[in-house]
Amino acid sequence: METGRMRLALERRGNDTERNRSPDIIPERPYTPQRMFDEIMKKFEGSPSQQAVIRLLLERGFSVNDDGRVVSGGIEIPNTGIAREIGVDRRVVDSTTDVILDDPELRRIFQNISQVPSLMDLAPVLDLTVLSIEVIDAERKGIVAKVTGTLAEHGISIRQTISEDPEFTDEPRLYLITDEELPGEVITALRDIEFVRKIEIQ
Repeated sequence: METGRMRLALERRGNDTERNRSPDIIPERPYTPQRMFDEIMKKFEGSPSQQAVIRLLLERGFSVNDDGRVVSGGIEIPNTGIAREIGVDRRVVDSTTDVILDDPELRRIFQNISQVPSLMDLAPVLDLTVLSIEVIDAERKGIVAKVTGTLAEHGISIRQTISEDPEFTDEPRLYLITDEELPGEVITALRDIEFVRKIEIQ
């Protein structure tokens, strides 16, 4: 699995003269997060329980160290706790991490995952505003850019943006944390965006 790299494909020509020409560079379809997720899950398509482990690791940002232990930063997450959370046997977690370490592509991915601290839970303590936006089509392009652009046009600074993945959530939302309260005209402008279904402020 390669990211940020263009692979070459040789296009077969109709005659020897043409075949001696330099190969065309045929870019593959974009390597999107959705495509990466699909390819990861395909490696475990014969085991729904292992897929459940993979989903949890990706959703929580847990990585796998060289010893096959699930970790968050340098803190080990017991396999029994992971198994209990998703309702599988602990040995399923063990076998999943074994597969990850034995597969160079999976190993590279799961040894480079990290969690991003969220300000959402701290918002009441830090006196921050959390804007929650539910959209009609979460896979539509340009959602984050449109929303953040609208806030910028009204002079609203953003401390953090969190976008839920539609693969992990039935109704994914976009969360934006700001230092200030949002005026009525900003809420109206956001509601007028064609793909916005619902807005909540915490």
